Amino acid sequence: MKRWTVLGMILGFVSIGFAVETGQPAPEFTLQDINGQPVSLAKLRDKFVVLEWINHGCPFVKKHYDSGNMQALQKEFVGKGVQWLSVCSSAEGKQGHMKPMEWRKVAEEKGGVATAILLDEWGKVGRLYGAKTTPHMFIINPKGILIYQGAIDDKPSADPADVKGAVNYVRVGLNEALEGKPISTSTTKPYGCGVKFK
Repeated sequence: MKRWTVLGMILGFVSIGFAVETGQPAPEFTLQDINGQPVSLAKLRDKFVVLEWINHGCPFVKKHYDSGNMQALQKEFVGKGVQWLSVCSSAEGKQGHMKPMEWRKVAEEKGGVATAILLDEWGKVGRLYGAKTTPHMFIINPKGILIYQGAIDDKPSADPADVKGAVNYVRVGLNEALEGKPISTSTTKPYGCGVKFK
């Protein structure tokens, strides 16, 4: 597992620049979900929104799904009215890309409760946000402002055992924001597999 830790640090920490600055308006977009329905960020205004970049072939994503960590996080906050959008920017022929029918099957098997799983095979939205890794997490407040971007937690490894005891930046940030407090850690360096853009 140590080699995945090193690989994650290489892939996730190479570029530190951000396409969108924390504290600035989140770019608008519309993508189709795995059921063929359009999902527009603009129509989710007045709600907290989480964007989660996803690729089920990535060991770092597997860490959070095989342990049940991501599903628990989704359930916790979707239950509080947060809109959770999982975005796949894997291009056709690359790791993580699936047809909608395959996605529906995998989504059921994984037991996730994201509000929607969005397909971005051309990578337009991924590049718009500067998504670098899977997972790469973003939180948008009800005013449409990006208030967090970066890693899911402070343990940059692919080992499911590291979920326990990790500081989950997304959970901490959402709880603070839902309580009307400023997010104490608003930007971190993402870790994981590089997004498989076209």
